[in-house]
Amino acid sequence: MARHLITSALPYINGIKHLGNMVGSMLPADVYSRYLRQRGHDVLYICATDEHGTPAELAAKERGLPVDEFCAQAHDAQKAVYDGFALAFDYFGRSSSAENRDITQHFARKLNENGFIEERAIRQVYSPADGRFLPDRYVEGTCPHCGYDKARGDQCENCTRVLDPTDLIEPRSAISGSTDLEVRETKHLFLLQSKLQHEVEEWVARHEQDWPQLASSIARKWLTEGLHDRAITRDLDWGVPVPADTWPELAAEGKVFYVWFDAPIEYIGATKEWADQDPENRDWKSWWYEADDTVRYTQFMAKDNVPFHTVMFPATELGVREPWKKVDYVKAFNWLTYYGGKFSTSQKRGVFTDQALDILPADYWRYFLIANAPESDDSSFTWEHFTATVNKDLADTLGNFVNRVLSFSRKRFGDEVPAGGEPGEAETRLGEEIARLLAEYETQMEALQFRKAASALRALWSAGNSYLEEKAPWLEIKTDKDAAALTLRTAMNLIHLYAVVSEPFIPSSAAAMRAAFTLPDDTATWTTPEEAKSLTSIPVGTPFTVPPVLFAKLTDEDLEAYKARFGGQPA
Repeated sequence: MARHLITSALPYINGIKHLGNMVGSMLPADVYSRYLRQRGHDVLYICATDEHGTPAELAAKERGLPVDEFCAQAHDAQKAVYDGFALAFDYFGRSSSAENRDITQHFARKLNENGFIEERAIRQVYSPADGRFLPDRYVEGTCPHCGYDKARGDQCENCTRVLDPTDLIEPRSAISGSTDLEVRETKHLFLLQSKLQHEVEEWVARHEQDWPQLASSIARKWLTEGLHDRAITRDLDWGVPVPADTWPELAAEGKVFYVWFDAPIEYIGATKEWADQDPENRDWKSWWYEADDTVRYTQFMAKDNVPFHTVMFPATELGVREPWKKVDYVKAFNWLTYYGGKFSTSQKRGVFTDQALDILPADYWRYFLIANAPESDDSSFTWEHFTATVNKDLADTLGNFVNRVLSFSRKRFGDEVPAGGEPGEAETRLGEEIARLLAEYETQMEALQFRKAASALRALWSAGNSYLEEKAPWLEIKTDKDAAALTLRTAMNLIHLYAVVSEPFIPSSAAAMRAAFTLPDDTATWTTPEEAKSLTSIPVGTPFTVPPVLFAKLTDEDLEAYKARFGGQPA
């Protein structure tokens, strides 16, 4: 079987992420990774915090911490949330690692040797009070378009206009507040993407037919507009240093590589971090170097990250002139909105991942987000939709089925799976339907169509309820005890099947369903449609327990409390 390398766009170090960020990259990558592992594939799921750049330095300054200490704390805080969501990374690294520093510097040297890096003089804002050049975000002032007095030198957050530091009215240093600013000449390194345009076009042409339309259209748009040479260095204290053996003058000035250049390289760096923990048993290069024929590489990201992963990072890899693995499939997502408006980290608008876990366990969020993933277009989070989905799909369709079957069987037949009669026509029809729906579920998961996969999974759960209503064991037991026992035994086999195949979506609840049955040799990682047909995985006489309620039904009072806390519409 193929080896699968999976990465999700690196969450930026500055702040806990919102639900839109979760569903746009990390959660679907986790669902897919879990599914592939269950099917027997060799999977490596890699992610990391993206730690360099101006916002990290500013956030550290605001907190009164050295930037490295701030990033270490923020990394641990984010990792705790992702653990809470049961994201099963093989490794969750840090772009500030020594491994990423070394590989980034290696890439830069090779690009330079191959004629794809050029040193250029540019004019940039300098602050005598701070004794340094100021990157765009280190310059603040009043927006000339809307009058917002905290606009940054790259963009006004209030009116979203793109700006240049020299556009600002009464500009000041974000570090010291000094208004004594000058424009001076300084040198930076530029990646000559224009020289790689045709190679990137040829590479995209070989892959874009396999990608979702969202990913391929964004890549094609950037290529049609033309690739421009871009600065890959900044004047910052925090970042991957420009290597002194290649650029001694710039290194002496303290130049570091810009975050957009080193962050994608961290996919490789984090894999080496993972391998360095157990070098005798882990080979990071086998996943990344000369791996085109042995590894299938899938990336997950929201649409704003698509240009970096389909055009800019491939250009870097191509320019290195070494056989580094490039992405095979880009799974891109649109936006998840909050009542039709943008989630906003800076403006604290919407539900953030730590807040979500304070309200309800992870499986509620995992299922809702994937079942409503913004694949073909943007999708909107509303508390009304969330509550309705939890109650209908999780509490009623799945949770209630598990509870009524196990509770009724224990009450009437004791704490072991009853024997009952031989399967009849209803069980045969059920087996055929389950096999058909499971095959559909597999098809959609293989195609990375998450909403359709969730729909197929929901249909599997519904099939059990339809069977139970048709057979009505609460009536059967009055006239034919063996018939009722058969119905309950069959339904218990459905519960075990649900536990196995639902694991990618709701891992904690799946584990609880599976643990209800005392099966010492229960090593099944998957059930094929043909195997599922017979519905005989749980032997007669198997001891079972009734697990706690899997999913609590949300009330009108819950809904009103959520809306009161978070707002029922965007600000």
